[in-house]
Amino acid sequence: MTKEKLNRPKHLVIIPDGNRRWAKALGLKPWDGHEAGAKNTEKLLTYALENNIECVTIWGSSIDNIKKRPLMEKRALLKIYEVYFKKLLTNPAIEAEQAKVSFLGRWETQFPNSLKTTIYALIEKTKNYDKKMLNFMLAYSGDDEMLDTINRIHDKYKKGTEITAKILKESLMTSQLPPVDYMIRTGGDAHLSAGFMMWDTANAQLFFADEKFPDFDTKKLAAALVEYSNRQRRFGK
Repeated sequence: MTKEKLNRPKHLVIIPDGNRRWAKALGLKPWDGHEAGAKNTEKLLTYALENNIECVTIWGSSIDNIKKRPLMEKRALLKIYEVYFKKLLTNPAIEAEQAKVSFLGRWETQFPNSLKTTIYALIEKTKNYDKKMLNFMLAYSGDDEMLDTINRIHDKYKKGTEITAKILKESLMTSQLPPVDYMIRTGGDAHLSAGFMMWDTANAQLFFADEKFPDFDTKKLAAALVEYSNRQRRFGK
């Protein structure tokens, strides 16, 4: 089946689970798993953008990942972010596909200045790109997003205002993103975490891959996209 014949998801989410377990199985340090995951992320994102996915979102880390993991692992993870976001600045697929890069979550309060400088550079470079979207969820948790949204609505609207779906969506961190069509989670553990994008995934198709993230390569992603194409979405009908 050629890519032109596939029914592509407009918004693809990848939850890259299993980096640390992959490293442990090979007798490596946790950050070696994160490094392998970052290399794989670069390949998967390029593949998705070049194969007609309009919006791609990667969950890079939850708030707990940043706050609760051992200091050495946290430092290594943040360094890996910095290295690979700098590489993304010169990734030809970003410019060729005119992909606007966004970062959502509490990263501005949790990340060091050197990393934030790289992130700001990516945002600035791609701010006028409008054909595709590439989003990184960093220090992000869905339950935190929903509580933040409720507080925003509470502060903005007077008592007695009818809170509509439109108002809620406009108040989310993810207000600029379309609904999620297809959510892929790697790692062999079929579950959701921390209410991830709970509003935007309400009608998403789910795919749970057995492979830990460093082993979920572009061939595995291609196969998952074929499966999505063969599914029928009913939206409650």
